[in-house]
Amino acid sequence: MTYLQLSAWFVGAAIVAAIVLSILAGRHRAHTGAVAVTLAVLVILTAVFDTVMIATGLFHYSPEHLLGVHVGLAPLEDFAYPIAGAVLLPALWAALRARRRAQVDPRSDAEDAS
Repeated sequence: MTYLQLSAWFVGAAIVAAIVLSILAGRHRAHTGAVAVTLAVLVILTAVFDTVMIATGLFHYSPEHLLGVHVGLAPLEDFAYPIAGAVLLPALWAALRARRRAQVDPRSDAEDAS
């Protein structure tokens, strides 16, 4: 299995989980703008710090398992984890907040529906 295949499965699972969590959260969804800004910041930080860590020799990747596309010294596959985190964690947060609100005041959902 290549790093790209592993990354694709990981991001795919995060997207499916985020969709399910968004459905569970109902109207208490994560803010799309905040998720986009977070995603941009995480991608930039990943490019910078992975480049530094690879340049200093902290770790390396086996070239035969890489796609070959790099941002700085960071391979494209390295960006899967921050992308998955930026997609999954806000959806999880929103679902947990919605669940907590429903436990604290179970009438709030019934009142919102009417």
